[in-house]
Amino acid sequence: MAKIFAFTDGACSGNPGPGGWGALLQAKEGEEVTKERALKGGEQMTTNNRMELMAAISALEALAKPTKLTVVTDSAYVKGGITEWMAGWKRKGWKTSTGKPVKNEDLWRRLDEAAARHTVTWQWVKGHAGHPENERADELARAGMAPFKPGRAKA
Repeated sequence: MAKIFAFTDGACSGNPGPGGWGALLQAKEGEEVTKERALKGGEQMTTNNRMELMAAISALEALAKPTKLTVVTDSAYVKGGITEWMAGWKRKGWKTSTGKPVKNEDLWRRLDEAAARHTVTWQWVKGHAGHPENERADELARAGMAPFKPGRAKA
């Protein structure tokens, strides 16, 4: 049976500034990739954390049926948020431990909903460290950002 992976990354030129997200979905039999889908997008004015979240959201929302998969991210923010902090935020009405509103609550709620449809294992990898699929996700994120950078025609 194939194992499903989503390699996700976000990018921003300035923070805030033009940003992009990328997700590489792969089905693997052992080490062999049997199916692959690349996703990307971007926004004119955003933050790196929002793009990291959008990459994971987009990967999960792209799966038509409930799936068991591993989401691989280089964002400690995304992995920590979904695996450690979110339960507390929800208990406190989407407030942090200091009582402040959770930043990017709209996207955290969307990620929570998207992840709930699937059986997800979250894995962190060091970014820009030669991990081939993470590097490809980074390329997709930069390509998603490109149309929004100054001096570029809009997509």
